[in-house]
Amino acid sequence: MNRRVVRIVLQTQGYTVVEAADAVEALANLETVLPNLILMDIALPGQSGEDLTRHIKAERKWAEIPIIAWTAAAMPGDKERILEAGCDDYLSKPVDIKLLVERIEAHLKG
Repeated sequence: MNRRVVRIVLQTQGYTVVEAADAVEALANLETVLPNLILMDIALPGQSGEDLTRHIKAERKWAEIPIIAWTAAAMPGDKERILEAGCDDYLSKPVDIKLLVERIEAHLKG
C-alpha cells in the first residue's frame, strides 16, 4: 500500500493528513504544523527515518509526538533497531489498513 492510498484511507476516517516526501520537508512541516501523530516511512530519501526520528525526539517541542514506523524493514533485529531509534510503534509493509487505523487510534487515545 502506497502513501497515496494511506492518505485517502486516513482522510476518509476523518484525519487531516500532512505529507512530506523527505526529512527536510518533514522538519519544515513540523515548524508550522504540530501533528498529533507521525507515520514515519523508515526508507526516506536523503536521511533515514530512524535518523529523523532521533532528531524529532531530541527536540523538546516534538518529543511527545507518537511516531509509528511504517516500513518494509522486516528482517530480524529491524523492529528492535527502529524502536530503539525512538519510534513508539512499528508496522511492516504491506500493512493491513484496519490494523493501521487501530494503531493510530490507540496512540491518539494514549
